[in-house]
Amino acid sequence: MTEHIFQLGEISPLSFFGTDSGRLNSLRSAFPRLRITGRGDALVVAGDEEEIDRFQEQFERILAALSRRSDLNMREFAQLLLTTDPIPAVQPGSDSVLLHGPNGLVVRARTPNQLRMVQFSSRNDILFAVGPAGSGKTYTAVALAVRALKDKEVRKIILTRPAVEAGESLGFLPGDLREKIDPYLRPLYDALGDMIPAHRLEKYLEEQIIEVAPLAFMRGRTLDKAFVILDEAQNCTEMQIKMFLTRMGPSAKFIITGDLTQIDLPPRQRSGLPQALHLLEGVQGIAQVFLSANDVVRHPLVRTIVEAYGRHDEIRQKKEAERDQGTDRSGT
Repeated sequence: MTEHIFQLGEISPLSFFGTDSGRLNSLRSAFPRLRITGRGDALVVAGDEEEIDRFQEQFERILAALSRRSDLNMREFAQLLLTTDPIPAVQPGSDSVLLHGPNGLVVRARTPNQLRMVQFSSRNDILFAVGPAGSGKTYTAVALAVRALKDKEVRKIILTRPAVEAGESLGFLPGDLREKIDPYLRPLYDALGDMIPAHRLEKYLEEQIIEVAPLAFMRGRTLDKAFVILDEAQNCTEMQIKMFLTRMGPSAKFIITGDLTQIDLPPRQRSGLPQALHLLEGVQGIAQVFLSANDVVRHPLVRTIVEAYGRHDEIRQKKEAERDQGTDRSGT
């Protein structure tokens, strides 16, 4: 058995070990064949030489990540242990911190693409943010809206989603129409709850300073002096996206978020999001940000799941293209 001492260097023991030594316990779980002990500003690691070499690679990656971002959370720390890819770095600065929520929660852009959302939104009146589940597109958009409201840049926030059934039937849910639709809007309420104290959020909702409503409720309106977010835009038809975009008043800010891999529309209906991205590409005042699996900030396994489904979709699309080509040849 070999024993090595790894110095933390400029990283403080608290930053490395975490509260109640949570990160140290994660390291022990990731390397069960090693005996890992925290000793002041160092780690004492004992075990097989080959396993220690593997530990050293991860240890150096962790130090590099902590030197860039001292606020690395437990999920991101766990991601470092599950993959050899680096955690995307966001350069420190005021742009990354969006606002302070209840109980001292700091809401910030945590990946380069989330930071691009912040920067592009400040310079454009319409922003498309497209990416997989868990990449933070909706959360970042809501944070930008809440910040604009707090800074009195807008008078209200409007959050909307198309009421599309994702494998479940609205008709079998209890209650009236609003009660049926509320579960589909729950992710937006959850994000708001992280950023605004409960009593104030309730007041904002009652006074319609913050409005959360299905997309159908936007028809015929002019949305002005408001920060408006259309979430789950991949489930809008071409006419619905056009309807929404043309609701924009002269002093409004729009963000449209969507995930092109999770379209829940019926087979004969086409998503309007790809068309909008194509038609509006390069238009002055409209920006587009494309997030990826590298931006996923949920459980580390979400990134693995997104990548696995992505590979599956690529293979399926390739097979469908080959089948279509074969059909064309046989027809000629």
